[in-house]
Amino acid sequence: MSTMREADQGTEPAAVAVGVGTADRPVGAWFESMPFGRAHLLAAAALFMAFVIESWEQLALVYVSGDLGNAFGINESAIGWALSAVALGMIPGSLVWGPVSDRIGRRSVCLWSLGAYGVVALASAFSPNFTVLMVTRFVSGLALAGIYTVTFPYFLELLPSRLRGRAAVYLSIGWPIGVLLAVGVTQALGDLGWHVVAIASGLAGLWVLAIRAWVPESPYWLAERGRHREAADVLRRLGADVPEGTVFASAPAAEARAGRPVDLFRGSLLRVSVLMLVVNFAFNWGYWGLQTWLPTLLQDKGLSMSASLGFVALSAVFMIPGYVSASWLTGRYGRKKVFLPYVALAAVSGVAFAYADSLTTLYVANFALSFFCLGAWGVWNTWNGEFYPTSLRATGYAWATAAQLGATSLAPSVVGFLLARATGYSSTILFIMAFLAVSLICAAPLPETEGRDLE
Repeated sequence: MSTMREADQGTEPAAVAVGVGTADRPVGAWFESMPFGRAHLLAAAALFMAFVIESWEQLALVYVSGDLGNAFGINESAIGWALSAVALGMIPGSLVWGPVSDRIGRRSVCLWSLGAYGVVALASAFSPNFTVLMVTRFVSGLALAGIYTVTFPYFLELLPSRLRGRAAVYLSIGWPIGVLLAVGVTQALGDLGWHVVAIASGLAGLWVLAIRAWVPESPYWLAERGRHREAADVLRRLGADVPEGTVFASAPAAEARAGRPVDLFRGSLLRVSVLMLVVNFAFNWGYWGLQTWLPTLLQDKGLSMSASLGFVALSAVFMIPGYVSASWLTGRYGRKKVFLPYVALAAVSGVAFAYADSLTTLYVANFALSFFCLGAWGVWNTWNGEFYPTSLRATGYAWATAAQLGATSLAPSVVGFLLARATGYSSTILFIMAFLAVSLICAAPLPETEGRDLE
């Protein structure tokens, strides 16, 4: 770990002389009146594309699963496991990378994670058999988990406080863009075989160069590590007028406590952590259980595969205004007052989707589901990153990510099992939507964080 840190950040700076600048003012105070400038836009662009890549990776092979099955001679159940392999690797990966990020920094984790992912994802395209494919996709998930886990808490720690909620929700639009990219590339390259799509996934790892150039280390993390001069330099780069010699206030013994998962389940954080984990698991099941098998479910309704993919693409387009509306509303009314009604309306839309008796009703219900479900996700991605102090923020987000990915891994196989047993279209959708109701109930007691400085 020390090698990674030195390679990316250099050696520790000399001690800063106290008395020239401002002492004991927290980093968050410098964000209160900070303008949103070019440095923020570049960081946003770099991390936005990282989220696009994350979305792409989890969905690209879904849309060439037929060719994947034919290539290796596997049935729907085995295809489900192949589609889940990346998510399975990301579960232990996130639990490792999150605490590591709290110890060695957000930027280092992003660079090492995305770079390693690109190499392994490229190797997976040349898998000679199904076993090798499963192993390489699992390992690529281990690698990708780092940037997947850190993207949102990292971005939150670079934003002006008054714009944090709205801007972070816009970052979530990277997800539907990744969906659209996956559908588009599948249509363009799918006839060449699944391995060509996998090669495109590997080449996405080159985006690590943009992150290295455009995204500075979190000033919150730097200050907690006692690297005050570097934290001040980053704040100036982001537009704050920080005097030379400034020493920032930080939590006592924060460095010693950084990245300890056990602290998530102590004191006042225990209740928050338990509810947060349930919401992440249930909410992701409600989304992913439907998304993975949506083309198959639509074919059961009489749509061709081509029409089904077009339906998925249109659904992704409707996610974008969902995010935009949620971004505007969360800045005005807070996290909870937007998240809860959006989840409730997503569940209602899902029930309407399950019982749609015409193609028009099917389209309207699914577009409403996409609008509200993904708008809620945008708010949740921000809210979830604000529950914990800097020394535990990436660790808390790592556990949240692991809960999400647990649902991502299980949902395709469980829903596939239900479909194989001919459970029925409507019953399967209702089973998936029940998880949204669980997430709604468990999110209600969580604390509002709009307007609060990050700790």
